[in-house]
Amino acid sequence: MSTAEVTKSVDARMRKSIENLQNELSKLRTGRAHAGILDHVQVEYYGSMVPVSQVANVTVVDARTLNVQVWEKPMAAVVDKAIRESDLGLNPQAMGESIRVPMPALTEERRRDLTKVVRTEGEGAKVAIRNLRRDANEQFKRLLKDKAISEDDDRRAQDDVQKLTDRYVAEIDKVVTQKEAEIMKV
Repeated sequence: MSTAEVTKSVDARMRKSIENLQNELSKLRTGRAHAGILDHVQVEYYGSMVPVSQVANVTVVDARTLNVQVWEKPMAAVVDKAIRESDLGLNPQAMGESIRVPMPALTEERRRDLTKVVRTEGEGAKVAIRNLRRDANEQFKRLLKDKAISEDDDRRAQDDVQKLTDRYVAEIDKVVTQKEAEIMKV
């Protein structure tokens, strides 16, 4: 394996860490309605647990309201119950095959708590990036020990991985700052 292959692999894995962070942060509720909020709410459908999006259409009616249109009438009660019992703190209103889900406004204290969660998620992503850097540097040391690369190549490769690390850490900081601003916006 060459230093370029190791660097390319690390770059791809770091990018995945950023995508994972963005996915986790998208689940945090900001008081604004978006269809992804219900993605991790599971309902029982013919004996197996599936996400709400697989038994209903989830649409955004306005900035503070979601509409969940179930495909089968008996599922309306099951979906309503699942949303109610989720950890999202939502209070859905069933209307036949349709369920309206109003988003309650966030309190100042809750917003501050959410920003702490955002920072914690960001820190976890930074740790993942640094672990990837460490793994890459260990691979470079192994290549150097096996005489597959020179000391200059090792130093250059480590510098490249450090630049990647710095770039992705800065991107994490940017994502976290944007999410904090989104949460604190009333």
